[in-house]
This record gives sequence, structure tokens and C-alpha cells, in this order.
Amino acid sequence: MRVILYALAMVAACDIITGLYLPGMDHPMVRTIEQESSWSPRARRIPEPKHRVIDPAEDCFLVTSDEGELFFKSPSDEPSVCGIYMIAEPDKKIQVTFNYLDVPCENGGLVAWVDGWELNGQLWPADAWTDERLVESCDKRPQHKLTSSQNAALIQYRVPAKGKGFAVTVHHVKNTKPCNILVFDPEGVYTLRNHGEPGNCSVLAISPTAVGVLALDVGQSVRNSPLNLETGTIHFCKKRGLTDYVDIGGAVGLDHTNMEVLDNVCGLDSVAGQRPAFIACENTVVRLVSSGVYKNSVTLGFGPLILDRIENADLICADTVEM
Repeated sequence: MRVILYALAMVAACDIITGLYLPGMDHPMVRTIEQESSWSPRARRIPEPKHRVIDPAEDCFLVTSDEGELFFKSPSDEPSVCGIYMIAEPDKKIQVTFNYLDVPCENGGLVAWVDGWELNGQLWPADAWTDERLVESCDKRPQHKLTSSQNAALIQYRVPAKGKGFAVTVHHVKNTKPCNILVFDPEGVYTLRNHGEPGNCSVLAISPTAVGVLALDVGQSVRNSPLNLETGTIHFCKKRGLTDYVDIGGAVGLDHTNMEVLDNVCGLDSVAGQRPAFIACENTVVRLVSSGVYKNSVTLGFGPLILDRIENADLICADTVEM
């Protein structure tokens, strides 16, 4: 029987993380998000502490939804690579201000801002990556506020000088046009829109899930057109040669450009509501591919994938564990 043994990707994977931009020594196990935090848009967010001093023995790889100030001071000259994985609600961006930065460039000292996440050499969102998404600093702090393009961002750092470090202030700001969404909670409703622009948008859920299409308008609604006819849900749209569609599948790791696709759908269906797809992969991925000709939108419902359904899942990613 082939099943996924995966709870939170960050817990299992960060033990063997290799910094893509800051390669270093062995890394402690990542600390997971507090249980009371929720990424469901319907859940009330519980207030978080406003100040935090990072203890590298406990928080070398920290996953946090906090807003407020974060302080780090190196306790030794060890060239360890650590990271602050920041995540916000799906309709927010991460904004970081470096209040001070005292990290000598000697011996490889460096602090890097990543507009997205990096884990085990994989980037998210991979299909939106540009060099501008990376800002590296040492000796001098970035003078301007750094704002992510989506609800996740990362600060990687290597400070091989005892007593040196940095301080940042983290804010979550409104994202009026969310495109790429990273979620931990396997339950919620999310809508992807291209706003009539070309490119790819995606939801990446860090867990196996049951995902269903609740409403679909992809490859049908032309800008400024008053008439749109219901087609129902069309399957395997890419094989049909259509340019706009929604990929549904999963991936091992953060790079969803290498996702395994179960189906791609398109059409206009205001009451889609078909049986959800059971995706038994480390990460569940839904990707909206848009040519820019149409105003596309898809509303998705995510739910947890219970153990009884994993063996007979619609998609089991290739890199699974044999039982």
C-alpha cells in the first residue's frame, strides 16, 4: 500500500534543508506554527506577540504568522544558516522593514530577503520568479521597505560573528489582487482571478487535501462582453488545445511547475460542485493558467484528506513511501 506520511512539510523537510542562497552547516528542526493560528478565511485570527527575540537553538528555522518586531543576535561565530518563514492571510502581503543590520560581510555573513519561500533548493512561486525577488545585504541594511508579492516571504541569514545581528519589523498589508496563495490549513474556500491579465496564479496547500471546484469561469468570459453562456465543466482542456485552464494536482516540494496533474478544467459553470478530487501528495496544487484574452476566475473548496481515502486517492504523487 502506498500512502503519504506527511503532516506539515516544514517540520519534516527543514531538518534537511539546504539554503539555496545561503548554503551552510547542519540545521535544527523547524518550529511549526502555533496550533491556534488558522489560514481559513472564515476563522478569527488570535492576536500574536508583538516582540520576539529569536533563539537560534530553538528557532533557527521559524515559521511564523506574527506581526511585530523580530530580533536576532548571533551567540557564536558558527556559520549556521537559519531562516524566518513568514506567512499571512491569503489576501495579505508581507512587509518587512530592517530597523538595523549589523552583519559583517567577512566570513560569509549575509542576510537575504526572498519574495516567496525557498526550501531544499525549490522556490515558490516558481513560475513567477525573477531576480528582483531576492535582496541580499551585509554591513548596510536595506533602506526601503520590502514587500512580498503574495502572502509568504522569507528572511534567510548567516551571521558567523558573535554579538552581531539584525532587527526587523513585520507588517501584513492588504493585497488587492492576490494571485499566488500559500495555505497550511487544509480547509477553506479560495478564489483565483487573473483580472484579465496573462500569467499563472495558484493555490498551494501544504498537505494532502480533498479539493473541489465550486464555481468556474475560465476561457469563456471575454472582457467587455455582455453575453456569456454556461458550458458546464470541460475536462482535459489542455489536450483539447485550449489556452486557458485550471490544473488540479499535487507536487513534492514547493516547485509547483513540476506538479503532477490529475485534470485540467475550463468552461463556465456557476454550480460546478462535483465530487472533490482526493490528492495524496505532500502539497496540493491548483494552478490557473491564463492567456490574457479572458477574465478568468475559479472558486475552490479545500478539505482535509482523511487516512481512509489515501489508499484510493485520485492522485498519489510518485515520491511516496511504501508501506
